Formats: sequence, structure tokens, C-alpha cells
Amino acid sequence: MKQWIYLDNAAAAFPKPEAVCRAVDAANRGYAVNAGRGSYALARKADEVILSAKEEIKALAGAGEDAQVVLTPSATVACNQIFGGISWRSCDVVYVSPYEHNAVMRVLFHLGAQHGFVIEELAVDRRTLLPDTEHIAYQFRKKRPAVVAVTHVSNVVGCILPVAEIAALAKDAGALVAVDGAQALGVVPVKLFNMAVDFYIFAGHKTLCGPAGTGGFLNLSAAALRPYLAGGTGSDSLSLWMDMRTPGGFEPGSSNTAGAAGLCAAVREIRQTAAAAGNADVFLQRERALSARLAGGLEEIPGAVVYRAGGPGEQTGIVAFNIRGYTAEETAMILDKDFHIAVRAGYQCAPLIHRYLHSESFAGVVRASVGRYTTEEEVDALVRAAREIAEG
Repeated sequence: MKQWIYLDNAAAAFPKPEAVCRAVDAANRGYAVNAGRGSYALARKADEVILSAKEEIKALAGAGEDAQVVLTPSATVACNQIFGGISWRSCDVVYVSPYEHNAVMRVLFHLGAQHGFVIEELAVDRRTLLPDTEHIAYQFRKKRPAVVAVTHVSNVVGCILPVAEIAALAKDAGALVAVDGAQALGVVPVKLFNMAVDFYIFAGHKTLCGPAGTGGFLNLSAAALRPYLAGGTGSDSLSLWMDMRTPGGFEPGSSNTAGAAGLCAAVREIRQTAAAAGNADVFLQRERALSARLAGGLEEIPGAVVYRAGGPGEQTGIVAFNIRGYTAEETAMILDKDFHIAVRAGYQCAPLIHRYLHSESFAGVVRASVGRYTTEEEVDALVRAAREIAEG
């Protein structure tokens, strides 16, 4: 089999760290029983691993002791539980950034059709394409927000949004704040105890480098959510009412014990690596260096279009580009078939931002996203391949 270059880490980090593979295998072989449903030793072991995963997530996210971690099968399920658990009114106004993923947008659009609330877009500086906090403050004064949903890192162009500033403005206006950290947690240092955030969403299989089928959210809010999913929780089984508390009422069904074991190992390795380096930015700095090398190389190619938002200090490991004369899908197909390079093409499930990028004529963008194991040689190989495509 030919050697592949994998540059689609924004979709799913690959390969997984060896510690994650070992943890999942050990759980499946040794104690992947039904956690929370039995008092025997193996069930207690499964409970302990799930609790450890939650504690590791809290520590990595810089959350206080009162924060609750809810584990879900994905960030999408977490979004459904958060937004579906809010008591909506038809007069509510919800603000979103133009970078939001459909895990957020489709959920809000679906609920808005049911409850009648209005969805507004946060203002953007047309020069930097980052949220314009001064204008946003004016928006909040003009139309008071009930909920503000903002992604931490764009999954299209990799820019880091000023979520702390936006959250502070939203909280001053009395809004609930939900941050989508699916492309951030594990790479971008997060200190939730310093942020006015109610809910922080994460995906286990992306920047955390954990197993697929893992994700969740941190609940840092005094506001109560209504359980959006119902089912067995292993406790109070005679009652037909769902537990209203977090996390008990938000984790129905059998837990993913092996997934939690892998997630725990993934987060622990991130924290240990950062501690050993004495640098919380250790992964972010490496991704920035690789993406800067990639973007710089692509920009030197006649006919290549590189999409940027924000400055160098506001970037992660995602680079979006196109090659004139080809659609995004055509470029990705050639990279796959002729050069064995895996990238993502299209709109990346983030429909709003492409109006600002003016990428519709290419049917989206080609997204190359580096990961923990990406090398400079692989980045350079993509640049050489893009040059060959551009030269015809």
C-alpha cells in the first residue's frame, strides 16, 4: 500500500497516540462493562475511569471545582442537549458568529422554527474577518441577547476567535454563553475560570486526539437545563421522570467505557506534555509553525488562493486554499489520486463564513489541517503537489 499523507486532522485527528490505543484496548479487554449499573468490582472500575476522564477534562479546560462535565457520543449531541435544554421564548434573540459549524447552526435553526426565536449574526471586521467586539457591544444594546453561541476556533480557516471578550459582553447583557471548543481544546490553552462562559463544548476525536464516539460539554452555569434526551441512567429506576441534575440527567443510556478510557489517556498525555515542556502553548506553537510554512508556500504559487482571517498570533493548524481553474473538490481529488494526500474539500459544514471568503465560485475551499504527527516534509509535499496542479 502506498504511503499516505494525512492532512484532515480538523475532521478527525489521525493517527491516535499510542497511549490512547493502549487505554482503549485495555478497557475492551479488561473492564468495558456497563458503568453505573452494578456494584461489582468491574463496574466500579468503569465508573472510576469515566470519573477520571471528567476530572482530566476539567483540569485541561481550567474549570473550577463546581463545573460539571457531561460526556456524550459527540459534540453534535452536546449541542443538541445544551440548546434543546433551554427554556426558549418567542421573543428571544440568539447571536452566532459567522464561523459556526452546523452542529450549532442546524440545531438552533431547528429549535428556532419550533419556538420562534430570532437568530442574528455577530458583526465581523471586514478587514480581519474576526468578530468586531465594539460593534457587537452595540448589537447587544440594540437587541438584547438571550443566548450567544460562538466557536472558539474556525474549522474552515483556523482562526482563534476572541471568545473571552465576546462572552464578557454577552454576560453583561444577561445572556447565556455557549462556546464550541471542538477545534480548540487540547491545542489552544483554555482557562474557563477566567471566562464568562456557561457551556463549553468539546469533541474527543479532534484536537484532543481521543477516540471517535467521545465528546461532551462542561456546564459552568447556574442556569438549569432541561434534559433533552430521556432514558435509563441506572439510578432511581422506579421513577419515570428524568433526573434534572447535571450530569446525571444528561447521560442516559450505557456509557462508552472504552471511549472514556481513551479520552482520559488522551487528555492526560496533553497535560503531561505541556507540563514537561513548561509551556501550555506547546501544541499550538507547533501547529502554527507548520500552518505558516504551508500557507506561505501556497501563497508563492501563481493561481493559488489562500484564505486568512486574523493575524499570525490568531491561527491554529488549519489552512484553507483553492487553485484557480479547479473546484475545491477537483483539487482534493487530484491530491488524493495522484499524490496520496488526504485533505477536505467543500464548505466544511460551516455555511455562513463562505459568504465572507467569496469561495462559492470554487464550491468551497480545500482545507488542509495539520496534526500532532504532521511533519515539515509532509507540508512541503502538499505545496509541491499544489504547484504541479496549478501548472497543469
